[in-house]
Amino acid sequence: MTNIEEDRVRHHVDEPHDDIYAEDGSIRGDFLAMVGAAIADRDLLFLRHNVASLHESELGDLLESILPDQRLALVRLLGNEFDLTALTEVDEAIRLEIVDQMPNAQIAAAIGELDSDDAVYILEDLDQEDREEILAQLPFTERVRLRRALDYPESSAGRRMQTEFVAVPPFWTVGQTIDYMREEEDLPDSFTQIFVIDPTFKLLGVVDLDRILRTKRQVKIEAVMRETNYPIPADMDQEEAAQLFEQYDLISAAVVDENGRLVGVLTIDDVVDVIQEEAEEDIMRLGGVGDEELSDTVVDTSRSRVPWLLVNLLTAILAASVIALFDATIQQIVALAVLMPIVAGMGGNAASQTMTVTVRALATRNLDIHNAWRVVRREAGVGLLNGLIFGVLIGVCAGLWFQDTSIGGLIASAMLINMMAAALAGILIPLLLDKIGADPAVSSAVFVTTVTDVTGFFSFLGLATWWFAIG
Repeated sequence: MTNIEEDRVRHHVDEPHDDIYAEDGSIRGDFLAMVGAAIADRDLLFLRHNVASLHESELGDLLESILPDQRLALVRLLGNEFDLTALTEVDEAIRLEIVDQMPNAQIAAAIGELDSDDAVYILEDLDQEDREEILAQLPFTERVRLRRALDYPESSAGRRMQTEFVAVPPFWTVGQTIDYMREEEDLPDSFTQIFVIDPTFKLLGVVDLDRILRTKRQVKIEAVMRETNYPIPADMDQEEAAQLFEQYDLISAAVVDENGRLVGVLTIDDVVDVIQEEAEEDIMRLGGVGDEELSDTVVDTSRSRVPWLLVNLLTAILAASVIALFDATIQQIVALAVLMPIVAGMGGNAASQTMTVTVRALATRNLDIHNAWRVVRREAGVGLLNGLIFGVLIGVCAGLWFQDTSIGGLIASAMLINMMAAALAGILIPLLLDKIGADPAVSSAVFVTTVTDVTGFFSFLGLATWWFAIG
């Protein structure tokens, strides 16, 4: 019997793994080996005891770590014991790969056990035909709730909300409310607030659970409720909703429709996911890779990267055409060909620093029309200071390298000009794109790079041509 088989046998009777992670945060290699062997041997006892019992996030990490054929085999072996919530923790490509292999009846049965926000997360990626077939198998009330959530725009608060909540009328007493929460079975698994509504479901206010526990039973709810200061419109973008949570330190918030009627609740766990998703999206867009997952195929990955690479090719041709204007000067002075990439490269790096800070400030709404001019002045000052520092450094190095002080002075001047241009481009271009309604995270990099390349080459070669012409 191999060591892996011995470990598997031992874990049939022992407690499930307390920690399936290695020190670096990845799934432990020995656990992956045992799971792979159990899948190959169709060892249901091990899988039920050590895999089906995992937390949804742990199961999601496991699904991303094992081979594709092992994923599908694992889901089939676990059957109804597979926790569908784990699919909210994996890449979209993996989620669709697994769901496509599951019978709609099994998905419908699992969906019925999920919170509405998790159910919507899985349903929204399915084909319309499969989605309708699954919804048709759900109880009427749950089906209506999920359809309503799916009708809201993608990436909106309505898509993220949980439709299970506790709502009571204002004329109830605290005692009635407590009895209702004790006796009603169709309540959320966890909640921190009770919403107060009128007969038309219009939101009137909210009561925190701690206030309920500290108030006598005969007191009416309307006497202890407080106004809901930050109800979130269902069609609000999820990133804007997350900013409200951050600004006002919310744990949960009511979601209302266009008529102010309560339709759901947005909770902090979903908002944390939104913040992470939006941050990852901004980083990916700054790199020009779009909506890309690690599990995507070669063709899909290439397709997402080609458009911006094509734009970069065109802008590179533009920069090359600037160099071509000064081909005679370059032929006379070889040092220019050696040094000019330094000017463009330093400008590009400086611009990327400014652009990254600007795009993030725009995304978090820390940069607006009221403080834009102050920030522009600051970045211009940074560009001037850095230009002086690195201009002197490269000027001295170039002068010593080529034994020519004029070469050192030229590259120092060009460095100063391009660092200033880089700083201004890094902030003004994202601001302009944001002003006209374009996404600065997607579009800024290519334009900023073009400005620094063109300015760097033109300033250095133009100054050199002028200098040697008068000399």
